[in-house]
This record gives sequence, C-alpha cells and structure tokens, in this order.
Amino acid sequence: MASGRVLVVGSLNADLVVRTARLPGPGETVTGSDLVIVPGGKSSNQAAAAGKLGGDVALLGCVGRDGNGTMLLDSLKAAGVDVSQVRVLDGVATGSAMIAVDDAAENFIIVSPGANGHLSETDIDDATEFFDSADAGAVLTLCLEVSLDAVKAAARRAGDRGATVVLNISPYQKVGADLLDLVDILLVNNHELADLTGQAEFEPLGDWTSVIEATGAALGDSGPRTVVVTLGADGARIIDLSAGEVSEQIPSPPIKPVDTTGCGDAFLAALAFRLAAGDDLAAASAFAVRVGAYAATGEGAQNSYPTAQQLADWQP
Repeated sequence: MASGRVLVVGSLNADLVVRTARLPGPGETVTGSDLVIVPGGKSSNQAAAAGKLGGDVALLGCVGRDGNGTMLLDSLKAAGVDVSQVRVLDGVATGSAMIAVDDAAENFIIVSPGANGHLSETDIDDATEFFDSADAGAVLTLCLEVSLDAVKAAARRAGDRGATVVLNISPYQKVGADLLDLVDILLVNNHELADLTGQAEFEPLGDWTSVIEATGAALGDSGPRTVVVTLGADGARIIDLSAGEVSEQIPSPPIKPVDTTGCGDAFLAALAFRLAAGDDLAAASAFAVRVGAYAATGEGAQNSYPTAQQLADWQP
C-alpha cells in the first residue's frame, strides 16, 4: 500500500473499440470486429491502474447520468478508487472515445468530451475534502482531456498543499507558463516531446544533447525541471534540466504487444503510485515501464492493468 495518496483530476470516457487488420487511410473504409464498449478516459485509466496496484486513490471528474457513466463508476469502485468527487450530470452524455486497433497493436483515437467538458474551475474550488489529502506525500496526476482552467486550478491547489504535481501533455496542445510553472514533473512520449520542442523524433540511444537544450528552451526558466519521456518498446528516459543531463535508457521488458491503448496512462499511474510510496524518480520510472509493458499484453485499457500480485508473478 502506498504511503501517500494519489489524486487524479480529469477525464472519464467510455471507450468504443473496434479491432481491424490495418488502420484506414484518409477516405478509406475497412472491415472491423464487433464493437466493444469498455471503461476508459486518461484520468479514469490512471486512477484505475493505481488503484489496482494497491494505491490510495481518489478521482475528481464528471460523467453523465447514463449507462456509460454507471459502467465507469462501477469499474473504478472495483479497482478501489474513491469516486465520491465524480459528479453525475443530468442531460449530458458521458465522454466517449472511438478507438481502432490494428494487428500490429497500433491505434488511433477520437475523443468526444461529453461530460468532461463540464469539469470547471468551480468544481476544483468546491472540492475541499478532495484537496485536503493533497499533502507533501501525495501525488496529483493531470492530463489535457478537460479544460485548461480546471487543470491549472487543480495543479495550484495541490501544489499549494505540498503535493507533487505530474502533468501529461496529452492530448498534445501548447500550454503556457501559467500552467508549466505549477508542474513538478512533465510526462511526454516521444511524439509529444517532438511537438513541444519542434524537433524531429529521436533515437532512444542517440545523442540527446540537443534534446535537452530544446526542452529547456521550450519550458522556460520557471517551468518543470524534470521531464520523463516514454519511448514505447524502448522504455523511458529522464531529463534533468537543472543538471542538463539525461538518464540512461530505462529498458522495457521484451513483449509481444496486443494493444497499446492506455499504456501511457498505466505508466503515469504506476509512476505516481511509487512516488507516493517514497521511491525516487528513477526507481518509480523503472517500475512504471514494467507496468506499461504489462498493459500492452492485454486488450483495452483498464481491463489490461495488473494487480500488484499479477505484476509480481509476471514473467515476460
């Protein structure tokens, strides 16, 4: 059990998933499998993954008063997540994500915000009990599937109480210093880091000197000094902007991927879980790489996440 609480603010989606031999090109129609509806949404995934690992987890967000909202809340409760701060809204559909997954385990995702678009700065201000647990041992995880105003308000409230604030710039959009200055750890994949820095994608084992410089320039002097970069099958790296250094590659266990949907969320959840337990960032990142790899061996997002025992027993 983690010693500090994992707080998650953001999105809950119903994932509408279809498998297909290959992803379609522009204007192309391909044949897929039967439609499957499963719990998802980046923040919901993070909360579920951390809860299944044994964390003390609470989620703040919105769903509609519909079947998909009920499905999401039931899944989160089963994972041990405190959902008392998830608002159920009348007259609004629960958020949804349309996902296609091909035989190579690659995917594309289109998100319809639904109730997620109603999470406001006022909701953050009113969540006194939720943020009362955001002490120095807590970790807050954020993504960009809800309004920037809500994200900034959550980062400010948790940071003011001493919690570690981790932001995943996903879905990618440019964010300003008013948010970056509130963030302790930035999490990006290689595509998002390329967008952030304006550089081409990089080799995991290549020369990262220019990447460090470009990342520092993009974040500015008062933004987060630590960036964790996920590299899919190549694991992860940690950029320390204060020291101007990048870690050695943190390798991923060798696997045959089935579905990479939600693997980034599993990584962030595991990172937050271990940071809240007192691990340093390197140890937490190594643990998170393993959890992300495990998630890629199953179908869907939350259904593929391991319990602590399943992870301990896993032999990739």
